[in-house]
Amino acid sequence: MILGVALALLAWIWLIGFHGKFWQSGPRLDRAGTRAETPEVAIIVPARDEAAQIAATLRSLLAQDYSGTYQVLLVDDGSTDGTGQIARGIADPRLRVITGEARPPGWSGKLWAVAQGIAAAPPSAALLLLTDADILHAPGHLSALVAAAEARGLDLVSEMVALNCASLAERALVPAFVYFFQLLYPFAWVNDPRKPAAAAAGGTMLVRRTALERIGGIGAIKGALIDDVALARAIKPGGPIWLGHARDAKSIRPYPDATSIWHMIARTAYVQLGYAPLLLLGTVLGLCVIFVVPPAATLFGSGPARLVGAAAWILMASSIMPTLRRFGLSVMWAAALPLVAIFYLAATIGSAVDHYAGRGVRWKGRAYEAGGPA
Repeated sequence: MILGVALALLAWIWLIGFHGKFWQSGPRLDRAGTRAETPEVAIIVPARDEAAQIAATLRSLLAQDYSGTYQVLLVDDGSTDGTGQIARGIADPRLRVITGEARPPGWSGKLWAVAQGIAAAPPSAALLLLTDADILHAPGHLSALVAAAEARGLDLVSEMVALNCASLAERALVPAFVYFFQLLYPFAWVNDPRKPAAAAAGGTMLVRRTALERIGGIGAIKGALIDDVALARAIKPGGPIWLGHARDAKSIRPYPDATSIWHMIARTAYVQLGYAPLLLLGTVLGLCVIFVVPPAATLFGSGPARLVGAAAWILMASSIMPTLRRFGLSVMWAAALPLVAIFYLAATIGSAVDHYAGRGVRWKGRAYEAGGPA
């Protein structure tokens, strides 16, 4: 046991000290407000069966205080719950509702809807805001995004929006979703043009049209199931990108129980691993050493193993505390991180089981062919 727990302690020392400060609470955009540079923006909202959220989302977008010209394009992607009708009931000349066409082979549903929105956007729109149908935007959000893009010459500005954290399942499991995303893609490395790390958060992505054209349009990643990361990877080699945490945007999609969060994780977990069995095995072993061995040694070990395990567990718990504070939760939840990690690990294994059982990826009533690009 002492060897395993020593490896865990060394791993946590490296992660906290040398892994892009992934545990930090920032960065965040300044609330810059109106600037002289106010290029035209087209806001693309792909929506499939979002009747419960779509009116609030669209009204928040139409209430932006942006001093430049902008238009909202809602692409109704085959909804059966009246999403399109609700959107059409909002009388605003800046809102256009597009009835989505059938998805061609090789396209993910969301990206095909995004492609149709981009095609319908005014050619004069220099910036494209790609946002989900369940996101509320504070009035100054668009201004802050554009100000950052223009002031820093960024080709992509993306934010991890605040997620719902009301139910017991959400309080226990949702902060870890953000935490593990930061662990995979340290924001400081993503924002460093010298580092190859690239990622974005799909809820809010402001893209420069010239950057999108440079990579061959959204069709360059048409089959991606993790489309936000794929877009960032395509754009970063040609221009700077930025990823941070949102002050002015939040998701209103609820995850009322552990089952719904399980499905959210399992939907793309094995896709993230490239459907590679050896990578899955390495992930399982690595997460067990890092997250399971320290508490096991602390609770059931003795002598040096217990002391080293406790030190590793303390470092582990401290690493998620900034995330818990950002969600307004007690830092006492940090002690439960090993159990939460086991849940995420089990969902990842479940994602692989679904793949090999032929169930593949399912979302919004659609089945996607396993093995497609991520």
